[in-house]
Amino acid sequence: MTLFDVYSLYDIEPVRGKGTHVFTADGTDYLDLYGGHAVISIGHAHPAYVEAISRQVSELGFYSNSVQNSLQQTLAEKLGRLSGYDDYSLFLCNSGAEANENAIKLASFTTGRKKILAFEKAFHGRTSGAVAATDNPAIRSPFNITDNVDFVNLNDFDSTGKALQSGEYSAAIIEGIQGVSGIHEPSVEFLHFLADECKKSGTLLILDEIQSGYGRSGKFFAHQHSGIRPDIITCAKGIANGFPCGAVLISPAIPAKKGMLGTTFGGNHLACAAAIAVLDVMEAENLVDNAAATGEYLISELKKIPQIKDVRGRGLMIGFEAEGFTGSELRSKLLFDHHIFTGGAGQYTVRLLPALTLSIEEAKHFINHLKTALS
Repeated sequence: MTLFDVYSLYDIEPVRGKGTHVFTADGTDYLDLYGGHAVISIGHAHPAYVEAISRQVSELGFYSNSVQNSLQQTLAEKLGRLSGYDDYSLFLCNSGAEANENAIKLASFTTGRKKILAFEKAFHGRTSGAVAATDNPAIRSPFNITDNVDFVNLNDFDSTGKALQSGEYSAAIIEGIQGVSGIHEPSVEFLHFLADECKKSGTLLILDEIQSGYGRSGKFFAHQHSGIRPDIITCAKGIANGFPCGAVLISPAIPAKKGMLGTTFGGNHLACAAAIAVLDVMEAENLVDNAAATGEYLISELKKIPQIKDVRGRGLMIGFEAEGFTGSELRSKLLFDHHIFTGGAGQYTVRLLPALTLSIEEAKHFINHLKTALS
């Protein structure tokens, strides 16, 4: 058997990680400014994380959601306290796509409506409902094409208002910061408008914080820069530092019914142990504040480089473009000549999504090597 060939792969294999660095078998050190698609939140092989998972797997790795699992309640209480959503309920699943599937389903159950309003350039996942709300025809099969999803432009007050005034949407779904599209933000004013229009029309507001959440933007969730409170929030990526885990945070105004949502592996003992360890480390090491400070430094320094023509984002969720380079050309140069992992989006954008532990010194190291790569 061979692997189904759907990934474009660099000819590099990290075999070990430590903090914001990964290493190949020959010991070559790479600064990791991508964190495996924003998944590594507290750094590779953090001792507290390793200990928590090791201890849990030695006791009980898995049992089903047909029995009590007090780790789930511990996780819910910590997440509620640190995120500022302690009055919300938590549904645990396995991935970002699954979190969005459940959020969409929950909105439709609650409102009795079929349709979803999404935004151009959105990415919400690759499973059936999530990919239908993703604005990328290349990854949407004929089976996924549906009249139940409409798209409007991000930050377009007029088209968004007109759509929601129809009263036909169960939910509007929007990313706290669009990641896969190349780091594009809904404005504070637009998020306030969207929240107001959703409330007026009886439409639930789903904030997809799968990539932009968990401290990455310099607040726990990116939408908290605007001060709004959505009805449903979805999380994954950094929630468990690489262990598969997703979550849906649900307003107290939305009632639960037995059997309306379910999962085999979601909220299992190992996932909960990993996710609890992440929150403990984030709090103990002030990683949300670190993301804000280190991100501010990076954005400021990037804007000083003459060849950099556009810098977008907040905290440690940054996108930029450079004159004279496609994104893939610059990423390859950084990787093979300077041993720095970065991410891409579209033809020109380079994305930075490092662990929230990234230091100013490591950020300076990157800026110096980027200047050399551009020269």
